[in-house]
Amino acid sequence: MAKVVGLILIALGLVGIIWGGFTYTTRKTVIDLGPIQATSDQKHTVPLPPIAGAIALVGGIALLAVSQKQ
Repeated sequence: MAKVVGLILIALGLVGIIWGGFTYTTRKTVIDLGPIQATSDQKHTVPLPPIAGAIALVGGIALLAVSQKQ
């Protein structure tokens, strides 16, 4: 079980370091007048600090090292 969690943490850490965040889009209705509608798309960016990715990477490596000793 520790090996699987360690590998997942390593993968998430690498993704966090490489991409540095993710973006998603929401659609909001601005005007709704019966059959006439106006919508707007808004992009939202969620930044991930590189230190969080590094911590996940180090934690995953540590879990793999501990599971190898047992």
